[in-house]
Amino acid sequence: MRLVFAGTPEVAVPALDALIASDRHEVVAVVTRPDAPSGRGRRLVASPVAERAEEAGIEVLKPVKPRDEDFLARLREIAPDCCPVVAYGALLPKVALDIPAKGWVNLHFSLLPAWRGAAPVQHAVLAGDEVTGASTFQIEQGLDSGPVYGVLTEQVRPTDTSGDLLTRLAFAGAGLLTATMDGIEDGTLHPVRQPAEGITLAPKIEVEDARVDWTAPALRVDRLIRACAPAPGAWTVFRGERLKLMSAALVADRTDLAPGELAVTKKAVYAGTGSHALELVWVQPQGKKPMKAADWARGVRIEAGERLGDAP
Repeated sequence: MRLVFAGTPEVAVPALDALIASDRHEVVAVVTRPDAPSGRGRRLVASPVAERAEEAGIEVLKPVKPRDEDFLARLREIAPDCCPVVAYGALLPKVALDIPAKGWVNLHFSLLPAWRGAAPVQHAVLAGDEVTGASTFQIEQGLDSGPVYGVLTEQVRPTDTSGDLLTRLAFAGAGLLTATMDGIEDGTLHPVRQPAEGITLAPKIEVEDARVDWTAPALRVDRLIRACAPAPGAWTVFRGERLKLMSAALVADRTDLAPGELAVTKKAVYAGTGSHALELVWVQPQGKKPMKAADWARGVRIEAGERLGDAP
């Protein structure tokens, strides 16, 4: 099939690579979000998908909105058979959905109808799911509600961050999306309507959602830290400044610390929660680079009874 691939971040690149490598399909163009400011200089930078497409000599379309007439006209000229999508980042209007003969097919990182929305992997980690996965489905006007072509499952490991899990799903999902294109092309694969039961939503996790509540149980705090890594990053406040929490470890045998209370040994930093303590492993003080929590604690000279979580 003639394909127009839509995607934006790094997590979409494995699927683009897999489709480029396919001997059954041709990626004739890529749709991605416009260049965005990045870094301290805030210079405009192309998306990872745009960069990969340009390396491969593939036409790149960067509409401000996918309902822009110039974009729609070019898409009609290209006349794709199907448009595979991975984390494109914009809602597609019906006028765009109607252009490819076989529609738009999304690779979504959950077992639909669970975790419909922008942050399925983060919510799976936050909820303590033991198994998640990826689904390919036909895009329609509803939020991730279209009929499903195929699924794969992936175990959520006890120490997984969202970044860890998403990386594995991106590579496994690339194979699923390619197989879905094959099945659509040869007519052996037909989408099945999602069940009405089991729908859960996964809205974007905002910075304020990532603030740690130290009165919550340790397991809940640990899940929040892992779910928000690498972005937006779980955080708390120490001495009036934000402290980002990059990673932590459960410490079931220490229950002597009040919520947020800190305790420091030569090699470790512990923080109390609503249940037992957590060991802080990596942190990032405001305006500084990530560092080992023990190094941070030595630098700030934590005093007995000091706590995390005071109002900024």
